[in-house]
Amino acid sequence: MDREAKKEAFRKYLESSGVLDTLTKVLVALYEENDKPSSAVEFVQQKLGGPSISDYEKLKAEKLDLQLKYNELLDTHKETCRQLEELKNMKYGAPWN
Repeated sequence: MDREAKKEAFRKYLESSGVLDTLTKVLVALYEENDKPSSAVEFVQQKLGGPSISDYEKLKAEKLDLQLKYNELLDTHKETCRQLEELKNMKYGAPWN
């Protein structure tokens, strides 16, 4: 398939999937804004349903915090399992049993 045919096939794909209509609507909404946003990219992201940059940063920080808490809990769990095994070994290995 030559380059022009690939371009045309891709254009048809974008059109049939609704991407062109969606992007056109978002760009028209941006054009019609009286007070243009300071970040056109963030405006487009929000209109497409994505988080704002500040929301994204908050979510990243929350994920990092949750990952740290998860790692702590996992370490605690491993230590508890180790202690449990130690207690089991003491019980079953004791000479009075």
